Formats: sequence, C-alpha cells, structure tokens
Amino acid sequence: MIIGYTRPYRDDENVSKQLNALKERHCEKIYEEKTNSINKRVEFDDMLGNVNEGDTVMVYKFYCIADSTRHLIELIEYFSDHNINFVSVLDNIDTSTSEGKIFFNMMKRMGEFQHDVISERTRAGLKEAKQKGKNSGRPKKPDYNVHRALEMYWSKKYKISQITEATGISKTTLYRYLDN
Repeated sequence: MIIGYTRPYRDDENVSKQLNALKERHCEKIYEEKTNSINKRVEFDDMLGNVNEGDTVMVYKFYCIADSTRHLIELIEYFSDHNINFVSVLDNIDTSTSEGKIFFNMMKRMGEFQHDVISERTRAGLKEAKQKGKNSGRPKKPDYNVHRALEMYWSKKYKISQITEATGISKTTLYRYLDN
C-alpha cells in the first residue's frame, strides 16, 4: 500500500501542493496533518500505527515528515527496520532503490559526523572554560540560604513550602542537603 503524509508548511499552508503530488503518485491512503506543530502530530502517530511491512510512506518533501536531520535519519531507520519504503517526491529519494539506500547511509554518516563535531567542540569549550577558572553547571545557592533553610526545617515550625519561599532553595535541594 502507498501511504501519503502531509503537513502544512510556509509555502503550502493548505497542503494543496502536497495532496496533488501524492494523488498523482497513486497514494491509496493520505494522512493529512492539520497543524505544523512539532509536538502534536495526531495524523503522524496514526500513520505510524497503521503502516505495515511492505508499505511505502510517501511525502512531498523531507520537511513534511521530519523536523531535523536527526529526526529524518531515525525515521528512515525505523522504516528500514520494519521493511517499509520511503519516498520523498520533491527530493527525488526512494529507499526501495539502491540510490535511495546509499543516500540515507551517507546521510546517517553525516549525522554522526555532525554529532561528533558538536560533542568535540563542547568538550573543548568546557575544558577551556575550566582552565580559565570558570565553573560550569548550575550556580550553587549561597551557603547562608542553605543554612537558614536547614535551621527552619529542623525547628519544625515551618512547612516545606514556607522554607522554599523564604530561602529560594527548592524542595529537592533542601532534601539533598538533608540527606548529606
């Protein structure tokens, strides 16, 4: 079965370009997302739940189905693991062909490279900052606030909410200090 998926984007807010292209390519079922939201994709979730081995998922272009390179790679890996083909009309990619498989293998390697570059730069930046004496991470609360919070807790006169409000120490931080 050829399954289409559409999602609005800036140049096709009413998804008419996408629908025309998918209908021309004989999609038997088209899931039409109503919103461009990253988090709330009801039709996308429904499509993933109903796509079967041997099916083909077709989109107008990559952005219609994925929000980032990493997301696209993960999605294609999912399809590959479940023997589902993927076609992007505008990008001229079809994973049922050897060219499509090679493209996504290359894309996967580029995604890994991008991740490695970001990780290496982050580590180098943290190391340089540490050498300059800068602390990383969340700043510690001043000791007097911590001592005041502990004294208020041990006095048994205050509720936790009163302690956290008066000292600016979160409940979690207070309990962490009490454990130590």
